[in-house]
Amino acid sequence: MEPRTTPSPAGGSAPKTPFHKVVTAGLIGTTIEWYDFFLYGAAAALVFNVVFFPDSDPLVGTMLAFSTYAVGFVARPLGGVVFGHYGDRIGRKQLLVLSLLMMGGATFAIGLLPTYAAIGVGAPLLLTLLRVVQGFALGGEWGGAVLLVAEHGKPRNRGFWASWPQAGVPCGNLLATAVLAVLAVVMTDDAFLDWGWRIPFLLSGILVLIGLWIRLAVTESEVFKEASRKAENTKTPERAPILDVLRHHWRETLVAMGVRLAENVSYYVVTAFILVYATQQAGLPNDAVLNAVLIASAVHLVTIPAWGALSDLVGRRPVIAIGAVGISLWSFAFFPLIDQGTFGAVTLAATVGLILHGAMYGPQAAFFSELFSTRVRYSGASIGYQLASIVAGGLAPLIATALLAYFGSGLPISMYVAAVGVVTVVAVVWSRETRGSDLSAVPKGGDSGHHT
Repeated sequence: MEPRTTPSPAGGSAPKTPFHKVVTAGLIGTTIEWYDFFLYGAAAALVFNVVFFPDSDPLVGTMLAFSTYAVGFVARPLGGVVFGHYGDRIGRKQLLVLSLLMMGGATFAIGLLPTYAAIGVGAPLLLTLLRVVQGFALGGEWGGAVLLVAEHGKPRNRGFWASWPQAGVPCGNLLATAVLAVLAVVMTDDAFLDWGWRIPFLLSGILVLIGLWIRLAVTESEVFKEASRKAENTKTPERAPILDVLRHHWRETLVAMGVRLAENVSYYVVTAFILVYATQQAGLPNDAVLNAVLIASAVHLVTIPAWGALSDLVGRRPVIAIGAVGISLWSFAFFPLIDQGTFGAVTLAATVGLILHGAMYGPQAAFFSELFSTRVRYSGASIGYQLASIVAGGLAPLIATALLAYFGSGLPISMYVAAVGVVTVVAVVWSRETRGSDLSAVPKGGDSGHHT
């Protein structure tokens, strides 16, 4: 099933990286990046509302903590534009190394931050600044990681292989949640709030070194090299990739944003907001909820490649539609299950939610890669992916917390998830099927919708 590597063209270029190493580089890099990003989300729900916003009541403090969480999402499109521009011009690899360094450095620095009690308002301001750096770095990470795998692979099983960097999301969440769960068991609540919460942030430094060692060994794809050679041989000046995206790929960008909406909102409700709802509304202890998310993330890790493989057989659109419809319906069972206040019910709620999320997320890397031509692919995929993150994942925990504070019930949050599910279904219907697309093809004419 693994594509064979081909000899590199003459001219002294480096040998092509074996495909399994490309997939490993994509998976491990995204795992580390998402470990950093999700660690912040979990800490925002469990720690930052006390450590950095101590003068507020619990729900207001949580909303303030999630506000800094949302700031990271606002920075992601900017990162997508900047990293996408240079990634389309000079290559995917160098930008992926830079994003890893930025994300890891910001996360490590959060672990060293003084608290509100130590320096006052300067603490949440520094926290917000580092969150911006995290978001900027992550904005450039996703596009490069999935494109590196998609462009090295073959059309017939691109959905499966390109889903492995996507699996870095549950891997990162799994790792972050596991570390927090272990600390919750071995430390008292007071010790964790005092200094223990810093440990998982400082561990990021070790993970970044491992990721760099793997990513530095990867070469650029032949698809990108060939597109670069063609661009150098043409006398027509190239526009900035983002301008080309906005002029010729606006439809694909809107499709990508619509497809992202339900996937992104549902994920952060299931994995981040659940920590708020289950502890503050259903009265479950922190460690029980963390363990439930841990189990659900393990199942999620397995199902993402499975959904990606299914999209190779039946198409990207049907699989994504299954996930969007499924999560819209499941959202109405999600909160009543948590309200039962048992570990089994919370685990079931999170697990089914993430299985359905995987149907939207598994085929996404291949789908977005196939929507855009090579010279704007990094920019187009990143912009569509990250712009949706502002109104979707970035605001989802904040909106969900506000709805809970106002209505005191999970039903309005279920309606919120279902509404974005409808938007995603509409985007899927509006899109074209991309399964089997040739990534080396160049769109003809002014409309990028005809380049498959």
